[in-house]
Amino acid sequence: MIERYSLPKMKAIWQDEFKFQTMLAIEILALEALAKQHKVPQQAVSRIRKKAKFNLNKIKRIEEKTQHDIVAFVTNVSEYIGRDAKYLHMGLTSSDVIDTTLGVQLAAAADILIEDVEKLLKLLAKKARLYKDMVCIGRTHGVHAEPTTFGLKLALWYDEMKRNYVRLKLAKEEISVGKVSGAVGTFANVDPEVEAYICKKLGLKPANISTQIIQRDIYAVFMARVAIIGSSLEKFATEIRHLQRTEVLEAEEPFGKGQKGSSAMPHKRNPVICERVCGLARLLRGNALAAMENVALWHERDISHSSVERVILPDSTLALDYMLNKFIQVVEGLQVYPDNMLANLARTHGLIFSQRVLLELMERGLPRMKAYDYVQRAAMKTWKEGSDFKQNLLEDADVPKYLNAKDLDKIFNLDYYLRNVNKIFRKVGI
Repeated sequence: MIERYSLPKMKAIWQDEFKFQTMLAIEILALEALAKQHKVPQQAVSRIRKKAKFNLNKIKRIEEKTQHDIVAFVTNVSEYIGRDAKYLHMGLTSSDVIDTTLGVQLAAAADILIEDVEKLLKLLAKKARLYKDMVCIGRTHGVHAEPTTFGLKLALWYDEMKRNYVRLKLAKEEISVGKVSGAVGTFANVDPEVEAYICKKLGLKPANISTQIIQRDIYAVFMARVAIIGSSLEKFATEIRHLQRTEVLEAEEPFGKGQKGSSAMPHKRNPVICERVCGLARLLRGNALAAMENVALWHERDISHSSVERVILPDSTLALDYMLNKFIQVVEGLQVYPDNMLANLARTHGLIFSQRVLLELMERGLPRMKAYDYVQRAAMKTWKEGSDFKQNLLEDADVPKYLNAKDLDKIFNLDYYLRNVNKIFRKVGI
């Protein structure tokens, strides 16, 4: 279900209207550059600029016959230009127009994604500060480990999204490239100055070297970065999905008024947004692989990449835009349950303090493995019986020789685990 947010803006980039408007701009810019070289009359360029337009329905009808979209486009535009149409597309090949248009489209798409990430970063920083000292259990292998804070979880996501922000900015810079170098990239029928002029006007860099096309490793890197960002969102969403499980219930994605969780079970509140994010991340990774398959083409080009890109480039940018905005919605409305966090901390009857007991025994002079065996012995009794870990330590045959009840009270203290939280937040820059 595609809802609101910036999707209409992203969608417009991949619609025919935007594509052909960009193509028309490239054709006119080429004429302007050729006029500067006195290869096309300036008066003809002025007339073309006034008359040039296209009709999407006519282009489609022409393409049905020609089976070539650029030929159909040029034919349709020529109908409006009249006698000056002989100058249109002069010295250019189809991919000069197509790939330079793709550069414009992908740069525009990247701008929207960068804006999305900026919004998410601000929100994550705000929420991380809010929950900085909210203690919860940390888990490794899905099993209770040691206390952490919910704010640290969010600070981790913030730090990862900062890296993704840099990756996206670099991706935009790399993808903002055009080429107008002719049929095999030799500038045989159009000068490099024409390419430079067009690219500068469009905010692109001219490719250093090209064949008939821009080399597809550039697109593959862009798609890989899009997929990595999607994978980060999947990671965050997976964490929320676990925390929303009934037996955990430490956090929960928003559940709107009137929302239904199941057609059969009225009690259900399912993490459907987070599950959707996780599913779409798989799509992004698959599309990134398809982009990598596009790198190897025959000689100066073949067309095997073209049909793939018509699907994966719009789909991936649209999907990531959607995922980012949906996850922003999740973070904005995230339901957090501190009482459940504290209850879960106590669920293992004090086992979360086992490492502190181990270290303190070592501090008192016990060899590590002997101390480990003592603590593990009491811990396994707690696991088996559901009994109190501290009491089991006090009743152990060996531990009380080194630690008394007062020592253990000091060890079983959550504040110990929070003493470096502020330092971590400063390192992250929140």
